[in-house]
Amino acid sequence: MSFWPIGAEVTWVTTVIMLTWEYPPHLVGGLARHVHALSRELAAQGHDVHVLTRSGPGLPPDALEDGVHVVRVAPYFQEPSDFRLWVCHLNYALMEAGARLAGQLGGPVVLHAHDWLVAYAARGIKNLFHIPLLATIHATEHGRHNGIHDPGQKYINDVEWWLTYEAWRVVVCSQAMRGEVQWLFGLNDDKVQVIPNGIDLKPPVNGPLPARQQFAAPGEQLIFHIGRLVPEKGVAVLLEAMPHIMKRHPARLVVAGTGPFGDELRRRAQELGLGERVSFIGWVDDATAHALYTYADVAVVPSTYEPFGIVALEAMAAGAPLVASDVGGLSEIVRHGENGLKALPGHALSLAEQIDRVLADRGLAQRLAGAARREVEMKYTWAGIARTTANLYDQVISECGQTEWGTMRFAQPLPPASGALPGRYTM
Repeated sequence: MSFWPIGAEVTWVTTVIMLTWEYPPHLVGGLARHVHALSRELAAQGHDVHVLTRSGPGLPPDALEDGVHVVRVAPYFQEPSDFRLWVCHLNYALMEAGARLAGQLGGPVVLHAHDWLVAYAARGIKNLFHIPLLATIHATEHGRHNGIHDPGQKYINDVEWWLTYEAWRVVVCSQAMRGEVQWLFGLNDDKVQVIPNGIDLKPPVNGPLPARQQFAAPGEQLIFHIGRLVPEKGVAVLLEAMPHIMKRHPARLVVAGTGPFGDELRRRAQELGLGERVSFIGWVDDATAHALYTYADVAVVPSTYEPFGIVALEAMAAGAPLVASDVGGLSEIVRHGENGLKALPGHALSLAEQIDRVLADRGLAQRLAGAARREVEMKYTWAGIARTTANLYDQVISECGQTEWGTMRFAQPLPPASGALPGRYTM
């Protein structure tokens, strides 16, 4: 429940408008899974949750899914000349849908935008209807590319800054990301809130599971990695580590996922002579991914940049021994020698050494996996994360309701746009 302190105190159910460019069944990265799980759990806890996202073939424009009102819109033009233009066209449609929805809502409402791809719609709805805005920054353009190197990256970096400037609060998933966004965008400590990602502990079920022998022979030790095939996920480092691992173990590497770096990674595997010992199996559904975690002798997250690392939680929840890079949010999730092992980021020999330790010592592997599972159960459930997020919504609604800008929401049905107001600006 939430309170909007205007005159007499009135209790309302919190209404949440989520803006996201991806949502199931569109799964580009971890963002869609995050928004889906958070929205579903908020709805289960009694909040009125609306998700505005992009449409797709065969998807209804308006549906109630797991208690969440999902509105899907089509960009004005489906295939513009570049991705940034497509994002703009999507935002125009999102803003129209958001305006229709917000004009019907009474009581306290909060707007929650996820990453720069919905920044335009978020700012428009915020100022048209005087709805406080939160922005979750899942990753930054600077972090993904280890700097800003061209005009396209600078544009995205600037929009990220603009979104954080407009937001009343900025949510990040780790202390590492807190430091990153504060440094990049000049944000004060009290504007940034750390709320971790979560994991669904219930195994996904989607018909009969594939057998282990579909991925590895009975005598092979299975090394599993899943993620987008982009440079920052570190698959190239894992490939470089494989020849060292194969000298000591009958190991097979299974890589699940798709992405623009896929062809280059396959070529590199051939150059390294890995041959049949590496399998690129493409996209897999949640049930197959879970099965692979349970079959894996070790799950590896070799990222060179990782704001959080939800795949690490997936491995931990499934009971797979984990080796991860000592970078970003992974550094906070994994405690070396307690619930997993850490390797130097970008260092193939260090990664090979830690994988070798797990493959060579099954007692160590079982101890790490057991501790990891217990920690996930205590710290990373979506129920707890949703409660923390809802508390932040209450705080933001209360703070905004005490400002002149916030009270204008109830002064007239559609207040005029009022420019760049407020975001507790720091610049």
